Amino acid sequence: MDTYRRPNNQFNRTTNLKTNSMKNLLIIGLAIVLFTSCNQEKRYTQQSPEIDTYKKSMDDYKNMNWEGMSIHYADTAKIANNVIQEKAITISQAIEKNKEDAAMFSWVVEKEEYEMVVTDKGETWVNFWGLWKGTMKSTKKVYEIPFHTTARFIDGKIVEEYGYWDNSEIVSDLEKLERESATTAKDSLVE
Repeated sequence: MDTYRRPNNQFNRTTNLKTNSMKNLLIIGLAIVLFTSCNQEKRYTQQSPEIDTYKKSMDDYKNMNWEGMSIHYADTAKIANNVIQEKAITISQAIEKNKEDAAMFSWVVEKEEYEMVVTDKGETWVNFWGLWKGTMKSTKKVYEIPFHTTARFIDGKIVEEYGYWDNSEIVSDLEKLERESATTAKDSLVE
């Protein structure tokens, strides 16, 4: 005779409880992962208030707006263009150098790229890459020089900046012009 057995309700309740507990743990785990990933501070971006400030500073450089350029820098900012940190200069000194360059060159800056990073130490840096195209006013020779600058920001102001580019062709041409000028002056004295 076949006997019908009722299902073991205790067994079914235990199995359902274990299944529900696993589902709940999985949902809680996913929620924790999503919550923590959404709350992490951005360490890299191409859009930030600091980038906007650096773009304004670069626009002031391109337009030779020296007074406007200086407002983006802290009073104590140090600028080290193609020199070591110990030879860094103030923003006022950097602007004077830029004015000297502007007397010799007209320029444009193209192919601009910006990014901001927050270092492991919590420092905020904006990196810039671009192509400087300058025309020497005396010779009309055009120079195309890729360059990179990086600026550290504190409270929305640039506190230190480093610039890197190869200006050896310009230096060589200026030395050549100086020698030619000295030779011409010497020849005119002999006559």
